[in-house]
Amino acid sequence: MNMERFSYSKIFLLGFGFFGISVLWPLYNAYVPIFLKDFALSSFVIGAIMTIDNIFAIFMLPYIGTLSDQTRTKLGRRKPYILGGAPIAAIFFMLIPMARSIGSLPLMMLVIIIMNFAMALFRSPVIALMPDITPSRFRSQANGIINFMGGLGALLAYFAGKPLYDANYAYPFFVGALMMLGANILIVFFIKEPEEYTVKSKVNLSVFETVKKGNQELLSNLKDTFKSKERSLLFMLLSILFWFIGFNALETFFTSYAKFYLGISESTGALVLGVFSLTFMLAAIPAGLVGSKLGRKRTILLGLSVLITCLLIVVVVAGLSAGKNVLTQLFVLFAISGAGWALVNVNSLPMVVDMTTQEKVGGYTGLYYFFSMAANIFAPPLAGVFIDTAGYASLIPFSIGFVILSAITMSFVKKGEAVK
Repeated sequence: MNMERFSYSKIFLLGFGFFGISVLWPLYNAYVPIFLKDFALSSFVIGAIMTIDNIFAIFMLPYIGTLSDQTRTKLGRRKPYILGGAPIAAIFFMLIPMARSIGSLPLMMLVIIIMNFAMALFRSPVIALMPDITPSRFRSQANGIINFMGGLGALLAYFAGKPLYDANYAYPFFVGALMMLGANILIVFFIKEPEEYTVKSKVNLSVFETVKKGNQELLSNLKDTFKSKERSLLFMLLSILFWFIGFNALETFFTSYAKFYLGISESTGALVLGVFSLTFMLAAIPAGLVGSKLGRKRTILLGLSVLITCLLIVVVVAGLSAGKNVLTQLFVLFAISGAGWALVNVNSLPMVVDMTTQEKVGGYTGLYYFFSMAANIFAPPLAGVFIDTAGYASLIPFSIGFVILSAITMSFVKKGEAVK
């Protein structure tokens, strides 16, 4: 793609895809566990149900991403998956509160499973559109814009979800579904896929041929990861796994850490995480610019250093507080950490997709999400074991340990910088 064809306005438009996805998940995670309690389920069973999205993600996202690489239609290679998945996901997301009102657990489970399956159908293709329409040298900036839009969607869900829920518990699901669907309709109508991936004739690859080629490419991608003599991709994916384990453990247990170790309310602990999310969103676009100037690997290592330093200071402050109010220090440290996390997160996907050819970016996008979603499955029980053994004081050191591991593996990465 020529540099002249790159457009920041189109990337902002494409960001609506991530915006739509990011509106749905906070609402889902906030209210579905409450709905499931109506059926007298244990917290363990509810927790297991809430991992369905991650299970679908780790199995489907690499495959769907690879399959979309091999798809050729008149609309392009990504849009068919958006058109197939987004409407179904929207409909079944709206059906979740209806299933609650009916009071049928089998119906609720069916709705949840289909909704999660449909979301997994189009997540990789939506994100893979970014490298499809963006030259390598601009991918960090573009991913910064997309992450900014995703953060905006999440904040909107948190702040607008409450008054909607208070009016009627179904309203956040109706509004969220319509926003997600509308955002993806904008992409389908206004984002043009590269012409080389569209079919202008009436003769298209059959579904069987597409699936066959997709299977072959998935095996090729896995070979690139584990059998290649050049191990940059493997070390990069391990880094992603490690830093997301550290992050997800913190995200899952910080409110409990705040209440049971620091002696502050869980709502205040959630507010501290909210400051982290806010600074992440505000720093997302600058983080892409820093990555383009400083280099992606150096920027990621800088971000990891910021995270490690801030979390170490949190450990010291918490240890020395002796019951004193540490909120001011926490707000400052987590605000800085959010900016550091932006340096890491914004530049990692561009590194992964720039380790391969343009024809395989969907599959590599899927690999990125496989490792990040796998972390979401491993982190809570693993951190829980540490907390059960050593108490809540072990939470921050646990996260620091995995962030340090990610920095070590990241130091072995030799590829993934922008192609000039």
